[in-house]
Amino acid sequence: MSIQTLYTAATGMTAMESKLNVVANNLANINTTGFKKGRANFEDLFYRHEMLPGAVDTSGNLTATGTSIGLGTKVSSVQTDFGQGEFNITNAPLDWAIEGDGFFQVADSDGTLIYSRAGNFSQNATGEVVMGSASTGRKLDPPITIPPDATDIVVSPEGIVSVKQAGQSALSQVGQLQLATFVNSEGLLKLGENLYAETEASGTATIGNPGVQGVGRVRQGSLEISNVQPVQELIDLITTQRSFELNSQAVQAGDQMLQLVANLRRF
Repeated sequence: MSIQTLYTAATGMTAMESKLNVVANNLANINTTGFKKGRANFEDLFYRHEMLPGAVDTSGNLTATGTSIGLGTKVSSVQTDFGQGEFNITNAPLDWAIEGDGFFQVADSDGTLIYSRAGNFSQNATGEVVMGSASTGRKLDPPITIPPDATDIVVSPEGIVSVKQAGQSALSQVGQLQLATFVNSEGLLKLGENLYAETEASGTATIGNPGVQGVGRVRQGSLEISNVQPVQELIDLITTQRSFELNSQAVQAGDQMLQLVANLRRF
């Protein structure tokens, strides 16, 4: 008797464990600004072909179907859902959300441009707009500096950053916010810290002003929250757990059959 049942069911358990990790990460980041949920995709493994379709049987007739035994499953990819998240109104002047397609671009410590949907910005000691804390934040690109005497900051949906300075009634433009878009956003590399890096799969970044040629618009005083749907994730959690249990029962069934064979006695 073959022990293939054990190995086939084990692939199912391994795949369900990977899916459970994806679901757990989604739930863990339910309150992470700009987080985009993941989805595990599966594919079947190789097949053991005992008879190919169209083979000639003992009567000389062509068989309509073959006999192929599947050898299990595996996770083929973890796909990122870049669907729009809802907005949390904060009214903070340096909280910016993207409505539509696009990413903020910031410069890493080595000057490499990286990308994010999280728009919780702040100012460093010289007034430059940075992502993260004011002391260790990555600078926005192209750079925007807020004057020290600014009493108000206004960002238009088209990304024009203006300030009102002490003693002036009119707004003064201090920068133009630009967003990056990609042909295949799902091909971006996740770096953690709400950041993504460009890859060959994503294609090179196309830089444009918000609201132009399909680029999303900017909403000041708001943050895009995670697009994780708690109810759907809980359903996935339950179905994944049940699938794992079913595969474990298949392992137990295969073990019991092997035990019966091992206990056979020749009379």
